[in-house]
Amino acid sequence: MSEDRIPYQKPQPWGMSPDMIHHDVMAQDERLWAPIAPDIWSRPIHLNVTGGFYVHLLRVKRSGLLQRHRHSGQVHAYVMRGKWRYLEHDWVAEEGSYVFEPPGETHTLIVPDDCTDMVTLFTVHGALMYVDPQGNATGYDDVFTRIEKYRAHFENVGLGADHVKEFMR
Repeated sequence: MSEDRIPYQKPQPWGMSPDMIHHDVMAQDERLWAPIAPDIWSRPIHLNVTGGFYVHLLRVKRSGLLQRHRHSGQVHAYVMRGKWRYLEHDWVAEEGSYVFEPPGETHTLIVPDDCTDMVTLFTVHGALMYVDPQGNATGYDDVFTRIEKYRAHFENVGLGADHVKEFMR
């Protein structure tokens, strides 16, 4: 057997978390999509309590304002379908776009009027602090608030609150 076909022969580090793989993140099982607001859902992919971040799919079936928020940590986004933008910038994130958002930035997320079907994969480090146009805090989300929202949703749709553990590391 060629050496490039031999798997690693030693044990993995003690205490290492197991791999996580989700084969079909766009699965049609609606129970995996937690409602956020009318026509807006979030599907958890990875909820990392030790690293203080979460990865989720945001699905929107309408145009208009979604939220105004400030970041305490970096955010990475990959647009899988549709498009969105921030009122504070002149660019539009369209299907296939990657966006990096630095910590500290505050912006207003909208889906343009000509788009009513958007899905974006977001990796959110730290918290999103929801604010009004003057920057006054109106709420927040982080990995822990997301876990509680997903737990309640999974319990409500019959998957059981502990189903959230499938996404946690």
